[in-house]
Amino acid sequence: MANLALLKRRTAPQAITPDVRTLEVEGEPQLIGASRDELATHLAAIGVPPHQIAMRTAQLWHWLYVRGVEDLADMTNVAAPVRQALAERLPVGSAEMVDEQISVDGTRKWLLRFPAKGAGRPVEVETVYIPEESRGTLCVSSQVGCTLNCTFCHTGTQRMVRNLTAGEIVEQVVFARRRLGDLVGAERAANGPSEGRMVSNVVLMGMGEPLYNFDNVKAAMAVVSDGDGLSLSRRRITLSTSGVVPTIERVGAEMNVLLAISLHAVRDEVRDVLVPINRKYPIAQLMDACRNYPGLSNARRITFEYVMLKGVNDSLVDARALVELIRGIPAKINLIPFNSWPGAPYECSDWDQIEAFADIVNRAGYASPVRTPRGQDIFAACGQLKSQSQKMSARERRAEAV
Repeated sequence: MANLALLKRRTAPQAITPDVRTLEVEGEPQLIGASRDELATHLAAIGVPPHQIAMRTAQLWHWLYVRGVEDLADMTNVAAPVRQALAERLPVGSAEMVDEQISVDGTRKWLLRFPAKGAGRPVEVETVYIPEESRGTLCVSSQVGCTLNCTFCHTGTQRMVRNLTAGEIVEQVVFARRRLGDLVGAERAANGPSEGRMVSNVVLMGMGEPLYNFDNVKAAMAVVSDGDGLSLSRRRITLSTSGVVPTIERVGAEMNVLLAISLHAVRDEVRDVLVPINRKYPIAQLMDACRNYPGLSNARRITFEYVMLKGVNDSLVDARALVELIRGIPAKINLIPFNSWPGAPYECSDWDQIEAFADIVNRAGYASPVRTPRGQDIFAACGQLKSQSQKMSARERRAEAV
C-alpha cells in the first residue's frame, strides 16, 4: 500500500491537465511529412501537368523515404525544372542535429532543433534509438515539453512549448534512418540488429502526450506506415498515452496502431499524484476505454506501463490489485525500474521487490517483463527525456520585435 502522506510531501499539487489546442502551430511546408495529396498540390502549384503529377509524387516519395535524400538535386530522375521550382517553394526538411550521445550500451540520443514557427523560437526535442539483437526501436517525441506534470517523469518538469508538426514527427524517423545507415546502399551503423532494418519499431513514448497532438501524430504515422516509403507495419508502431480517455478509441479506429497505457498505479488516490490527468479521467474510465479499444485481441494486446517506485506503488498488494484491475483485457505489463534524474522525488524499488511483484503478475497469466534500463548514462532512459526549449512569453515576443 502506498504511503500517501509521504507521496504528497514529495510532490507539489498539480492542476488538472488542460487541453493544448491553443499550442497548435501552423507548420511551414516541407517535403518530409507531407501526404501524397499535399505533394500533389505542391507539384500542381509549380505547374507540373496534371497527367504527370501521380508519377512525380511517386518519385518524390521514393527519394524521400527509400533513399532518404536531403537535397532535391539528388533526385536524378525528376526533371531539373521541377526540382528547381520545388526547391524555390519549400525545403526537403528542417531538422538540425545539435548533439548526439552514445551510451555504453549502444543507445543513441539525438537532440534535434527545428526552426521557429510564427512568433516562436527554434525548438529542440530528444529522439532515442535503442538497439537490440533482433530489432531497433526508435522513441519519437510528439511535443516540445509536456502539460501532464507526471511527477516521476523528467519531461514533465519542462514547460510546454508547442506541438510538433506532422513533418517534424516524421523527420525524426527519417533522420534516424539516415544517421544509422538504414537506407538502400548505405553503410549500417554499429550496434544494431544483426539482420533486417536498423529501425524496425517506432514508439511514441518520447517527449509529450501524443493524444494532445492527435491530428499531427495521425498524419505522421500514415506517412511512416506507407508501404512504398518508410514502410513500418502498424503492428510495429506503439502509441503510449497517460490516459486521454476520449481520444483512445480514435487511436484504434483511425490509426490502427498498438496501444500502451502509462498506468503506474492501481488506485485513484495514488495515480492522482503520479499521473495528474487521472483527476480528469480516473482509472475506471481508463479501463473501460481499454476494454473497448478497436481491434483488441491476444494478437494485439494493450501494454500497461508501470514504473516501480519504492514505497509508493510497489507492494505485493498493489501487484494483486493490478491483476484484478486488468482482468479480461488482453494485455502485458511492462515493469519499469525508475530511472532517476536530478531532483527526482522518488527512488527505484529494490530489485527483490520488483521480482516479487513480477512473479505475482506472471502467475496470474500475464507476461510481465522487467524493462532493462537503457541509456541511463546519457539520460536517454524512460522518463528522462528533456530539452532546454522554453515557451516565449508575450513580453519576450514584443522585445524581439523591437
